[in-house]
Amino acid sequence: QVQLVESGGGLAQPGGSLRLSCAASGYIFGISFMRWYRQAPGKERELVAHITSGDSTEYADSVKGRFTISGDNAKKTVYLQMNNLKPEDTAIYYCYIRSGSLISYWGQGTQVTVSS
Repeated sequence: QVQLVESGGGLAQPGGSLRLSCAASGYIFGISFMRWYRQAPGKERELVAHITSGDSTEYADSVKGRFTISGDNAKKTVYLQMNNLKPEDTAIYYCYIRSGSLISYWGQGTQVTVSS
């Protein structure tokens, strides 16, 4: 049974930083890519950042230059460094891992609140 456990969420002031971590337990057959999504109240879940097994990355336009995704396939861990946070970054953040056998795994979500 694979479980993804996120940590690092919380309250930050505008302009502040948070670092999210997501660690998977259990066996995953290869990792094709890892992602972070977020969902704000009343909005659809959106893709925030994506990293491939070859460390290629992509970001939503709204977070480019502020957020950095990184990952360690061997440790089955993905991180999201969030700098210069804005109130509109407030959301529940979810990590996601796609295995080489095309199985999708989701974390339970961690709340990020940006407010003064």
